[in-house]
Amino acid sequence: MSKTDLSTLPEPPENPPWGVTNSSHAARILGAVNHPMSIEVEPARQPDVERMLAGSSAYVRTLGYPPEANFLLDVEQLEQPGVRVYVARDRFGTALGIAALIEGPALGEGIGELKRMFVAERARSRGVAGRLLHTIETEALSRGLHQLVLETGTLHLAAQALYAKHGYRRIEPFGQYVGEPYSVCMAKDLGEPRLG
Repeated sequence: MSKTDLSTLPEPPENPPWGVTNSSHAARILGAVNHPMSIEVEPARQPDVERMLAGSSAYVRTLGYPPEANFLLDVEQLEQPGVRVYVARDRFGTALGIAALIEGPALGEGIGELKRMFVAERARSRGVAGRLLHTIETEALSRGLHQLVLETGTLHLAAQALYAKHGYRRIEPFGQYVGEPYSVCMAKDLGEPRLG
């Protein structure tokens, strides 16, 4: 893309929630030729991320799970220490997908839990989920984690297939999911942690 092509690109929103300026927007667009998607750790409390969380919750309700089988974290829980929210955005800054990584002693040493993985319907089948998983797995290793665990639902067949495709295997239920008939727990060994 030549610099003259930038004149045909839309301007960013006047008050973007992620705080970019026109110059950083242009730099991100120029870099988007080779990397059309960015994934960064961001606050959960911002309008487009909250819309994604609401979309995820609405989707779960359409599947017919009973309320007591819902283990989705809300914004307040995603703001707690030990929780990192990853947001995938397109080259224009539009949120495409989200996922959270939880670390803490309750999970066991070197283990992290993947939560709130969701990709907007318009962005599905574009590799967003795979890129989110790869980013989180890479960062988890660098943070000293050697395994990621997750819980999904028995009715989330596409999610189960996605995780299996990326090397996750079914495990016995853990923590709050023990005895939950609608829960499917999975894990992936990441290898030796690469601290630093």
